Amino acid sequence: MAAVEAKERESERTCIVTRRREPPEGLIRFVRGPDGVVAPDIRARLPGRGVWVGARASLVAEAAKKRMFARGLKEQVETPPGLAEDVDRLLEADCLQMLAMANKAGAVTAGFNKVEGLLASGGAAVLIGAADGGADGKRKLHQAARRSGAVWRENDGVPPMVGLFTSSQLDLALGRTNVIHAALAPGGPGASFLARCRRLAAYRGVELDGAPLVAQMMRDVQPEAEGRAGEAMEASGSVAAEDRKLDE
Repeated sequence: MAAVEAKERESERTCIVTRRREPPEGLIRFVRGPDGVVAPDIRARLPGRGVWVGARASLVAEAAKKRMFARGLKEQVETPPGLAEDVDRLLEADCLQMLAMANKAGAVTAGFNKVEGLLASGGAAVLIGAADGGADGKRKLHQAARRSGAVWRENDGVPPMVGLFTSSQLDLALGRTNVIHAALAPGGPGASFLARCRRLAAYRGVELDGAPLVAQMMRDVQPEAEGRAGEAMEASGSVAAEDRKLDE
């Protein structure tokens, strides 16, 4: 166990923005391109010296704004405008490319009725709902998953739902038209697609289904809530003091 933990720590990299060490899966690597411009290396395969940034759009934007890439790479580099958006497009394309590969491998089922049938047999590992599709269809698929009696380990007993891509993007990836609902079978292609989608969702700061990230929303409102709680406690203390004066 200790040897495994030590090996995991060795593989960790340090984010140049937060200075926190994380596994490579939670970071994005950047290198200096031949033209002297900072280039994202989302698969961490490009040669040469690289630096790592936490896989969040806000962190990439901060690294660009504060010129941290030059310091980390220890040489003059040009940071292109819109670098954070470029990374988003690359991560998105990586997901859709994996979806296309899964489709070629026969691991994708498209169409509401077909996906519903796959759920009934317990054969769906990942669900896809177009970002511009209706919420009613996604809800019905979740209901079908629960009726099937199959047990999934997450998402309250239903397969994870990916809602990061529009219908037109799904059309292109799957070579079909009007794709609103799809599902991936258990196995390597589905797992690889899901891992890439989780990375994209984390980068965008949203849930896997495209909804606002609840945890982030809670962090955003926590300071305000704490401030209100402090004001309430202060007011309560003032009232108690006045009560004591009246008792005297």
